[in-house]
Amino acid sequence: MDWILYFVDLIRHLDVHLNELVGTMGPWFYLAMFAIIFCETGLLVAPFLPGDSLLFTLGAMCMSINSELNLPAMGLTLLVAAVLGDAVNYSLGYWTGPRVFKSEKSFLLNKDHLLKAQGFYEKYGKKMIILARFVPIIRTFAPFVAGIGKMTYPTFLAYNVIGAIAWVGLCMGAGVLFGQIPWVKKNFEVVILGVIFISILPLVYEFVLSRYAAKKTILDAKDLSADLQSKAG
Repeated sequence: MDWILYFVDLIRHLDVHLNELVGTMGPWFYLAMFAIIFCETGLLVAPFLPGDSLLFTLGAMCMSINSELNLPAMGLTLLVAAVLGDAVNYSLGYWTGPRVFKSEKSFLLNKDHLLKAQGFYEKYGKKMIILARFVPIIRTFAPFVAGIGKMTYPTFLAYNVIGAIAWVGLCMGAGVLFGQIPWVKKNFEVVILGVIFISILPLVYEFVLSRYAAKKTILDAKDLSADLQSKAG
């Protein structure tokens, strides 16, 4: 329970915790941020790590007065991490396939996550690699699904790079543009929660849509059964 409370506090006060890390880690802070983005995009066990909110916060921090962070260096670090993470994830999918998903009940490695990503792939095709960058959880599993589907690597690499540039650029850019606005600085926790809410909206939409479709299927099946019974009678 303690680690859950700590994780919630970390997300709520992301800027405070990151500023503390900058002071204690110095240049190693860049490596730590590289590791977080790499793991979130490259490891199937890490879809819970902050992505959009972290990029926004780092963009804002880079523009703070007396900031020890360099914006171009941080942007390049995160861009490389995002590209390499997806590349590793693609390789895992290409060579291991769905054998990785052994447990039906595992919170991190379950077939439900895989099926959601597959549905996203079937709906958007190759564009999924770009669009999934902006959807938590799907972002982690999309390159894996692309590997399972044997998407050619040159094609995947092109979409991977474009998606990483768009994701890092837009999220960090938003932090750079809006992070120093007085209201945003004063209500940073609310802004971060807003970023998270916007990020999960596509998942909420897909969930509601799937529930509606499932309910409609059940009702249609009942109607068909009633029609058959009436005709039989």
